[in-house]
Amino acid sequence: MIEEIKHKRNVPDHVAIIMDGNGRWAKSRGLERWQGHKEGVDTVKRVVEASGEIGLKYLTLYTFSIENWNRPKEEISMLMGLMVDAILAETDNLMKQQVRVMAIGNLSDLPEAVYRKLKNLIALTSENTGVTLVLALSYGARWELLEAAKHLAKDYKSGKISDLESINDEKFASYLTTTGIPDPDLLIRTSGECRLSNFLLWQLAYTELYFIDKFWPDFEKEDLYLAIRNFQKRERRFGKTGEQLKK
Repeated sequence: MIEEIKHKRNVPDHVAIIMDGNGRWAKSRGLERWQGHKEGVDTVKRVVEASGEIGLKYLTLYTFSIENWNRPKEEISMLMGLMVDAILAETDNLMKQQVRVMAIGNLSDLPEAVYRKLKNLIALTSENTGVTLVLALSYGARWELLEAAKHLAKDYKSGKISDLESINDEKFASYLTTTGIPDPDLLIRTSGECRLSNFLLWQLAYTELYFIDKFWPDFEKEDLYLAIRNFQKRERRFGKTGEQLKK
């Protein structure tokens, strides 16, 4: 199916994924929640590898939301431990696959050990030329939009921005944590839930949405391929009519 996807001209440049259902996957099997998160890490490995094989330019994963800080402390501690272990364990593979790692979100809230290792990984992979893996950590779209508005207002007050009429979509987007990253072409959410959960609200304005009933640990490469094939069958109009697009 990879060749079939590549044969089409409209391979998405950027796919974003809300990785949902780790806890419910574990519960349905009588396991502890942390075991679901551990299985979810293995799914991340598969999807990153598949993204490189397809030729995606960007893959953004909703890894840990600001709201997730409200979970039990034991679960948060376990999740952070998994992140550190995954970063250390996957460094060699990421380098072999030429994956470039970036991160968005309120990263200063992360534990020091996670933040330090994440920064090291970002620096180490910065020159890689394969898929760019964007990890959304301690991320929330409302937080991002508020922070952008605050910084923009500060620049206006200081005189760095002198003309309010000069503030357009492109200018505002430059204040977001995703500045320099193209908006997602396709958003995938697992577990059967059909909502955005405070994820990339500005950036998803014209993104195609794809929901799948599988929990994240059960998500396979073939599911990513099917989502992209579904995307390739759609007509993206961006407010235009079909007749206008044909011209």
